Amino acid sequence: MAEPEIKHSESDSGGVFQTTIDGHKAEMTYSKAGTTVMIIDHTGVPEALGGQGVGLQLVEAGIALARERGLKIMPLCPFAKAQFEKHPEWKDVLR
Repeated sequence: MAEPEIKHSESDSGGVFQTTIDGHKAEMTYSKAGTTVMIIDHTGVPEALGGQGVGLQLVEAGIALARERGLKIMPLCPFAKAQFEKHPEWKDVLR
């Protein structure tokens, strides 16, 4: 599978990373806590895209943004929290 195009949109209170593959939309949403913390609150990947690493790629996009902006991430979403446990190399952005 080719790397999906991940789009990012943001408001004052939070944002979303999303991609659409073969008509199926996957997304990861986050809220902002002040100016230094991103709270990943939801990762949604439809069954049709399950097991393809799409959720992981969405979380990685959030990590890249956090590193770029010097933010910390609080993973409240169970999927994102599990990914942080599997990837100790992300501890630099973990709050």
